[in-house]
Amino acid sequence: MAPKPIISTPLQKIIADGIRATGPIPLATYMQLCLSHPTYGYYMSPQNSIFGTKGDFVTSPELSSVFGEIVGVWLVYQWLQREKQLPLRIVELGPGRGMLMHDILRVVAQFKSGQNALQSINLVETSPTLRDLQASRLEAATMQLGSRLEWHDSVEQIEQREDVFTLVVAHEFFDALPVHLIERTEQGWQEILVALSDANTFQYVLSPNPTAASTLLGHSSPRFATLPVGSRLEVSPTGFRTMRSIGSLIAGPPPERIAKGCGLIIDYGNAQASSNSFRAFKNHAIVDPFNEPGNCDLTANVDFAHLTEAVADIVPVHGPLPQSRFLTDMGLNMRVEALSRKCQTPEEKEALILRSTADRLVDEKGMGSQYKILGLGGKAGDVWPF
Repeated sequence: MAPKPIISTPLQKIIADGIRATGPIPLATYMQLCLSHPTYGYYMSPQNSIFGTKGDFVTSPELSSVFGEIVGVWLVYQWLQREKQLPLRIVELGPGRGMLMHDILRVVAQFKSGQNALQSINLVETSPTLRDLQASRLEAATMQLGSRLEWHDSVEQIEQREDVFTLVVAHEFFDALPVHLIERTEQGWQEILVALSDANTFQYVLSPNPTAASTLLGHSSPRFATLPVGSRLEVSPTGFRTMRSIGSLIAGPPPERIAKGCGLIIDYGNAQASSNSFRAFKNHAIVDPFNEPGNCDLTANVDFAHLTEAVADIVPVHGPLPQSRFLTDMGLNMRVEALSRKCQTPEEKEALILRSTADRLVDEKGMGSQYKILGLGGKAGDVWPF
């Protein structure tokens, strides 16, 4: 008698049935289904408390509004540096609950020139639940600035315009984009697929031959050409394509290529591809990514070098920098001290929270080194603090 299938979630059964019918699937397909299945995907289900202390992870904007203020100051400053100030629009990919955008809008409102310049806030978000949260948090600030909120399923849906200066921010967006897992063999680049074991659980298997995806992705960067047999890579073609689209939004017309926008990409990863960073989070802990699909957040480290390669020919790229250096050089400590002085006594709870959260943002053993920040646009030379 065959072993009884282990079905922990409705989505696990859907994926398992698909594999039985058509064979093993790319890791990218598994990841896409787990996060974005229209009914049972992690980001699509209103039952999942994604962010904050009750969710599966805490992000930098959730920790401190100072983080969002600093991001907003950098973005707005690039706009103010232009000799001719165009109207503004802000694009955010993966806005979560809207906390980062709320803090950025507060910065825009502090500049008189920005109060009447902001035309639209364009949010790239596919989750209906998160769209509702974003609307409730941002509508008042949007109306105050005389702007409008617009939602898009992908960045490609946002119109490329020459008559506006586009500010782009993507915080913990690229890490959730599907990755293919490929391995260099004597036959070339082959793909690691998700299959069913004899116990009807998910497991990795090597494709019998190179696939179209593994061949293409294995040659998608000159950095991969010298890797030895046995090397594994996590590569996101969706991330590369999305980054190219971001670059097109803010790149100026040739031949000068004077950027008509700027951007910050904030995520965890390095300027190199990872081989085994794919993982799942549930209740602030790392768990088996093949267990409870649809109930856990899936993520993989971002290859910032790959993102740079996607846009280096059309827009200036700066960094990446560790988050600790970016925030410190942008005046995090001075801002925290200024806010702390507004408290009545040094013992005030608010002051203690400010200092502790700021310390966590720049902790060299945690978020300060794990997160990197990539700058786009501005001048082709040095752009502070890169």
